[in-house]
Formats: sequence, structure tokens, C-alpha cells
Amino acid sequence: MVTINDMKTIQFSQLGDERGHLVVIEGEKDVPFDIKRVFYIYGSDEKVVRGQHANRITDFVLINVSGTSKVRVVDGNENQYVVNLDRPHYGVYLPHMLWKDMYDFSPDSVLLVLASTHYDGSEYLRSYDEFLKEARASE
Repeated sequence: MVTINDMKTIQFSQLGDERGHLVVIEGEKDVPFDIKRVFYIYGSDEKVVRGQHANRITDFVLINVSGTSKVRVVDGNENQYVVNLDRPHYGVYLPHMLWKDMYDFSPDSVLLVLASTHYDGSEYLRSYDEFLKEARASE
């Protein structure tokens, strides 16, 4: 079973000088998978909760490239951890079969998401009870 202990925070190299900063992220180097899909979330109100699902096969890295947000992560044992994403060179790796809720978006928040697979809606678990059932069955 995948647990909270399988997730990890990642600090990306930040290059910069008087002209500004540059963060480079490479698949299979800076993140532990080949990046197949990239998307971002913006314009979400601080009261909005995004995500609210787990994925059977997709791993993710989440990075708030502007502003701030929080990610609550839950495993099949109902252990939970909250990550505050508040720096554009800092991210969190979330392996598959972890439940995730993204929330508390600042007005200027842009949450960048890197995914290990192309989109396939059939691998999403959108029911928390179904997630717990499948996660516990994999023990």
C-alpha cells in the first residue's frame, strides 16, 4: 500500500541574478518520472477545494509557481499530511493511490501540476470510500 511516507517534497534548483530567477524542472531527473502531461490551476477562490480524488496509476508533482495553496494528502490508512506550497522552486511528489485535496488558494495562485501519464478518466477514484476500499485491498 502507498502511504504518506512515499510522498516527498522537492526543492528545485533556482538560478538567478539581478535579472530575475529561473527554475528548471526535468523529467526523470528533477521529478521521479517522465512527464507526460502538464496542467495548471488558477483563478480558484480561497474557499474552493480542487482535486478530491486519487489516481490508480498516475504520479504527480505539484508546484505553486505563483501565490500559495495547500494540499491535503491522505493514504489508505487515513493518515493525512498538509503541504503548504508557497515557493515557486518547491514542490511535492505524490505517488499514485494517495487522495489529494488542493485548497486555500491565494488570489494570485497558479498551481502547476506535472503528471506521469496522459489523461485517462477511468483511472480516477472520485469516491473517498471507493479509494479507501481499493487502497486497503492492495495491502
